[in-house]
Amino acid sequence: MIVSKMKIGIIGVGSISDLHLKSYQKLEDVELYAVCDLNQTRAEEKARQYGISHVYTDFRELLANPEVEAVSICTWNNTHAEISIAALRAGKHVLVEKPLCRTVGEALEIQKAVSESGKTLQVGFVRRYDANAQLVKRFIENGELGEIYYAKASSLRNLGNPGGWFADQERSGGGPLIDIGVHIIDLCWYLMGRPKPVSISGNTYKKLGNRAHIRNLSFYKAADYDPNTNSVEDMANALIRFENGASLLVDVSFTLHSKNSETAVKLYGDQGGVELEPELIFVTEKHDTILNVTPQTDHKSLNVTEAFYNEVRHFVTCCRTGSTPISPVEDGVTVMRMLCAIYESADKGIEIQL
Repeated sequence: MIVSKMKIGIIGVGSISDLHLKSYQKLEDVELYAVCDLNQTRAEEKARQYGISHVYTDFRELLANPEVEAVSICTWNNTHAEISIAALRAGKHVLVEKPLCRTVGEALEIQKAVSESGKTLQVGFVRRYDANAQLVKRFIENGELGEIYYAKASSLRNLGNPGGWFADQERSGGGPLIDIGVHIIDLCWYLMGRPKPVSISGNTYKKLGNRAHIRNLSFYKAADYDPNTNSVEDMANALIRFENGASLLVDVSFTLHSKNSETAVKLYGDQGGVELEPELIFVTEKHDTILNVTPQTDHKSLNVTEAFYNEVRHFVTCCRTGSTPISPVEDGVTVMRMLCAIYESADKGIEIQL
């Protein structure tokens, strides 16, 4: 049976969009049909690069095109809610980059639009789609780790404030917590079985700035990088307690006086533990002996390109079948509750009850 190609629009063609574009390009049942960006020159360049026929600078015009069936939203965080809701109301399926938006109120508005439209919305929690994360999920669901009662995750950069819109509170909604912390918080929560968060205590720090004066060490910079723009936190940490008694401890930074940058994701159960980052390893007991077990896999740690391909392929499948995504809007709402509670706790200096 010949399946018609699904026509895809990409809204926002900054750096992250390439991972979406390249993933869609690999799918035989998809046509990259339209791109949109406020920067017309950049939009036209992407269109030429990927052989895309329709170019827009206004997302509303793209959404008005009846040929577009689904969109990836790769724009600033402060536009996620407006564009997602408009896309859903225009009858399009939506894959929106993380975080879902900036506030719980915006998240609830998006959730309402999903319900009213009947269309698919998938939140871009790309780490859920990594092959190793899905491997660990299978082990947990089969009881290999027992009851998961504690998780600990870090995403620490010693020098890595991207600047530009990432460092602009109004456009981003926050710094490392909402940018990179969202990944590890969501991944741990997902692997823990998505327990209901009940209380959160958090801290944020603005001590070092963007450290643009540092020499001899390069780092990723946003396309609109401006060393004079920085209104977000340098570092954040939090303790999240869940209804089932489990807890998650997390810390993240754009810049920190640490020897190296590091990422670590660890979960502990009463029958075993697992370290997903920096390298996948299970810890268990047998015959009165503690064992470190390394599975044979193609990748020892996160493979970003493969994870994005898995994410995009899953999105297209859900659009076609009507099945619920691995990362539905409801999960995006809960993660926003956790992120916003951390910021609120830090601002007020108290534990926040959810």
